[in-house]
Amino acid sequence: MIEWMQKHKKWLIITIWISTIAFIGAGFVGWGAYSYGDKASAVAKVGKVDITLSEFQKAYSDLYAQYAKIFQGNFDKEKAKAFGIEKQALQKLINQALILNLAKEYEITVSDKELAKTIASMPYFQKNGKFDKQLYKEILMRNNLNVKEFEESVRKQLTIDKTLALLPVKTIKQENTVADTAFNIADKLKYKVLSTEDIKVKVDEKELKEFWQQHKENFKTDVAYVIAYVVQPKVSKNYDEATMRTYYNDNKTHFRDNEGKILPFEKAKEKIKKELDAKATKKSALKTYIAFKNGKIQNTQELTLSNSNNPLNKEVLQKVSQLTPQTPYLKPVPYKEGYIIVKLLSVVPSKTKSFQEAKSELIPLYIAQKKQALLLQKAKSMLPHFTGEVSDFVTVREPQKLKTLSEKEAKLFLGKLFAQQKKTDFIVINRKKIVLFDILEQKLLKNSYEDSAKIVSNIKQTLFDENLIKKLRSRYNIEIYYKGL
Repeated sequence: MIEWMQKHKKWLIITIWISTIAFIGAGFVGWGAYSYGDKASAVAKVGKVDITLSEFQKAYSDLYAQYAKIFQGNFDKEKAKAFGIEKQALQKLINQALILNLAKEYEITVSDKELAKTIASMPYFQKNGKFDKQLYKEILMRNNLNVKEFEESVRKQLTIDKTLALLPVKTIKQENTVADTAFNIADKLKYKVLSTEDIKVKVDEKELKEFWQQHKENFKTDVAYVIAYVVQPKVSKNYDEATMRTYYNDNKTHFRDNEGKILPFEKAKEKIKKELDAKATKKSALKTYIAFKNGKIQNTQELTLSNSNNPLNKEVLQKVSQLTPQTPYLKPVPYKEGYIIVKLLSVVPSKTKSFQEAKSELIPLYIAQKKQALLLQKAKSMLPHFTGEVSDFVTVREPQKLKTLSEKEAKLFLGKLFAQQKKTDFIVINRKKIVLFDILEQKLLKNSYEDSAKIVSNIKQTLFDENLIKKLRSRYNIEIYYKGL
């Protein structure tokens, strides 16, 4: 079957290419409540491939971590929901499952030997340049992964890679020549940069009120949560040697030096005490929680929490926001060196701010919008007779030649310049800058670019991948069991 696929891959590629080019979307599924299919652990089934709950949770966690890194930690479940990362995670797994179905159909498999060779080559499982089985198991254990699930995920990825490798997308000389030609068009420009920094705006109270009337639904108070809480401080005890030795013997793998070696008992004592204190603190916090829930703790503190007024921490606020009058108690949450236990007393709903309440937020937005309108007006009035900088001949790949723009701005400007047909016009760079231009001369250079083939290949590969997925969607049935998005 693999031989047949290789022999007929040209036909298969053509079949996929004639499909309408479109971006991969996720609109073909419906979302709602969770319903279980034939297998309780599956969230979806694509052809003959099940997508398990654990795969979905891992894909979600990976995406969540990526977004959290981009937002430098300022990311929570509400933002995750707004960005639709559950949907993104499921779509990614569906796309992978479509390729795996194609692999099954053409009997493309990964042998145990190929799997072992790949895992052994991963540097984080090596010690002194060689695969270390014990280190492999310990790293997986530390990351809450079992060997079977990890190896199955690696096998799936290798299968996908092997399948796609049978359908290579190659460039031809004519395509590279077209790319070189596009990169060799050079314009000599007269250009002028206009910026909102040069525009002064006086706040008109009447206009400001009109602006508020148009946008007042965007200015709301935060939802606030009135809570009662008690803090369980860190517990610190003295432990006899027998207790510490018993704990050490049961949890040796917790205590390692910088090289990953297990510490001897004497050197691990400080870490042992720290873990025992942590366990004791958590145990005390759970007892406090039960007592609080049973009405046996009266000496509590009250506080009103919101996004703009949060003296605790983001994790506490995020968990408090999920409480309801029916389930008002929050189990112990790490707080400082101990825990905090919370009871929701009431919720203060969000409301639209009055003009005076919103005024401090309105003014900068009003000024920015006003400046944008005046900047556009200025660009239109100056265009027929402007004077400005005259550049050397510049191609789309030479942003550094436009000295009055940053490299990022120049790249954006040149990209738009060479995509339009007008000799004289203006290009909006962003909300704060517009560039007027007049093409004085144009010529075709004769440079050859080494990366033309790579750029063309990347474009073709992206289009091919998108259309491959589209083709496979119509080939394999997709059932969604998880619909809580």
